[in-house]
Parts: sequence; structure tokens; C-alpha cells
Amino acid sequence: MTAAAIRPAGVRLWLLGARPRTLGASVVPVAVGAAGAGQHSAWRIAAVVIVAVALQVGVNYANDYFDGVRGVDTPGRMGPPRLTASGLAAPPAVAAAAILALAVAMVAGAALALAVHPWLLGLGAVAVIGAVLYSGGPRPYAARGLGELAVFVFFGPVAVAGTAYVQPGGSVSPAVWLASIPVGLLCVCILIVNNLRDIATDASAGKRTLAVRLGDPRTRALFAVVVAAAFLVPPVAVAARAMPAPALLMLLAAPLARRPLALVRHARGRALLPALAATARLHLVAGALLVLGLALR
Repeated sequence: MTAAAIRPAGVRLWLLGARPRTLGASVVPVAVGAAGAGQHSAWRIAAVVIVAVALQVGVNYANDYFDGVRGVDTPGRMGPPRLTASGLAAPPAVAAAAILALAVAMVAGAALALAVHPWLLGLGAVAVIGAVLYSGGPRPYAARGLGELAVFVFFGPVAVAGTAYVQPGGSVSPAVWLASIPVGLLCVCILIVNNLRDIATDASAGKRTLAVRLGDPRTRALFAVVVAAAFLVPPVAVAARAMPAPALLMLLAAPLARRPLALVRHARGRALLPALAATARLHLVAGALLVLGLALR
């Protein structure tokens, strides 16, 4: 077999570890923040996209590595195969992939910070440290039930408002801050489904996610509450004249919530897997409609 024939398999392997189907969660907040900004810079938006995607890829590889070497990922896990736990890639190689992705995020972030304001270097450092400590370090905060909070903060206010702030206008309107709330909440919903699916294996491995702490029934109820809260923000904010009326376009995505809500309410085991894709689709469509609403203001 030639090297050319082997190379595509290797690329597919690392794409599997990067989990490309989840990367919309990092692009949507950037798009919403850019739509809410008063002025725009193409290269700054591109830099933020690189930072956001590289950070998420780095987190994905880091989770793969740490959960694999710690025995959190077991053969009983129902999600997509992990590189480390499945033996598809050596642990040092997965760790190196995580470091490389985070390095890309740091380089792009440093260039952006130096062009906007040096204090952003500190925020970037916090983001990288947060990415590593999510499942790494002596006391990973994802294993202490804080994963959902971190996802809301970094994929909501930090990503959305941060994108608007680094644009030439350098300001963040109340509408942008408010738009960051449903974006972050729907990202949290993706994690809730993921952790609901893994309650049994996480609990047996000693990983105390929020889903493990709450238990199965309460986690399912939490999912419904968070979805409802996300779709309540635009009408309340528009009624308070804190967001432009076109932001109500986001409500057109509400019918897409029926499938993940039904699956999370009734599905068990592997039957929950489609709920993850349906929730990611809901986040993507709702985010796109919110982008359109902010752009039409």
C-alpha cells in the first residue's frame, strides 16, 4: 500500500478525534457577536473563528487524552469512539494534537489581542487554561459538575461579546449581551444530552458530572428548562426594548426543539444518540436566525 493511500485514513482518524460535527458550537457565537457589532473587520472575524475552533478542537483532543488515560472512557461508552481509549492513536500523539490545536488558538489570539488591546492576552490565557483543566489537572472541573457553567460562559458571553468587542467599534451593546444568553444556553443543552447519555459510565468511573449529581430524571427535566429559557430571552428582551424586534426571528427555530425534547424525555441508551445531533441542529438554526435578526436591526 502506498503512502498516498495511507494518508487519507490518517486524516480521517484525526478528524474523528476533532469531532467536526460539534464545531458549529464554536462558530455560531462568533457569527452572532459579529452580527451585533456596529463595525466589522474581516481579518478580525477570521481570527476569532480560528481561535474559537482551535480551542474547541484542542478541548476535544484533551478530553480524549485525559479521559482515556484515566479510564473514564470504557468499552461501555455509547458515544463516538475516542482515539485514546479505543487504541486508534497512542496517548502521546493525542496529547500532541491537543497541544498543537491550542497553540494555533494562542497564536491567532495573540495577534488579535495585540491589534485590539493587550489585556485580551490575559483572557486568552484563561481560556487556554480552562480548556486544559476541563478534564485535565488534579481536579478536572468537568468531573465536579461545573462543565455546563463553563460552556455557558465561554460559548455564550465570552465568545459572543468578545467577538463584538474586538471589532473596530470596540463596544458591546446590551442586545449583544442578551443574544449571548440563548446562544450559551443552547450550547449547554448539547452538553446536557452528552452527559445524560454517559451517566452510567461516568458514575462508574468516578466522574461526577452535573448529570451524575442530578440523576437521570432531573437531568432530563433540566434539558427542557434550559431549552425553554433560551427561547424566552428574545421575546422578553424585545418587549423590554433591549433587543431589536427582528431578533424574534430566532423563534422560528422553536419547532426544531420538539425532536430533541421528545428524545430526551423518553429515549434510553443508544436511542439518545440522535438527540445530540438534533440539539446541535437546533443550536445552529437558532443561532443563524439570531444572526439574521441582529443584522436586520
